[in-house]
Amino acid sequence: MARLLIVGMLVLAVVFGAAMYYLQVYAYYEDVTATEGDIMLTAADGDPITLPFTDFTGIDAISSPLRYRGCLTTDIDTAILATAMPLPFAEPRIAPRWFDCFDAREIGADLQSGLATAYLGTANVQYGIDRVIAVYPDGRAYIWHEINACGEAVFNRYPAPDTCPPAPESLQ
Repeated sequence: MARLLIVGMLVLAVVFGAAMYYLQVYAYYEDVTATEGDIMLTAADGDPITLPFTDFTGIDAISSPLRYRGCLTTDIDTAILATAMPLPFAEPRIAPRWFDCFDAREIGADLQSGLATAYLGTANVQYGIDRVIAVYPDGRAYIWHEINACGEAVFNRYPAPDTCPPAPESLQ
């Protein structure tokens, strides 16, 4: 009887473990599409810069705004790109293994070595969350979301810095 109980508990643990893995890695993600004008960079003066692109592949999940990832190709003029706001400390987030166009470790290493440059895409795409776009000289580009200073403070229940927009009621 004890063996049956132990085997039952082990089977239950494996089933719940597999379900949790599936929920974290596959269940909440859905494909995202983008059309011309959907993806923007922010200029150093705050004005939006439309990022021309092709070959967009993206995913997002309703469970967190930080799960957004995208891969694309751009032919943006380098003179226009030079006006975009760089983000020297941007760090890409790991994507699910099955989303194989986005290798966060490689992108992160390339950002550190200078092979790619990260720019502010859209600030506060959702309160406290910025869209970041890393661009390579050959036109490859990758997109992800990061928590900004406003989000970092408010999500941790600290007062937002004076430079932040007012937090939504739901976060106060």
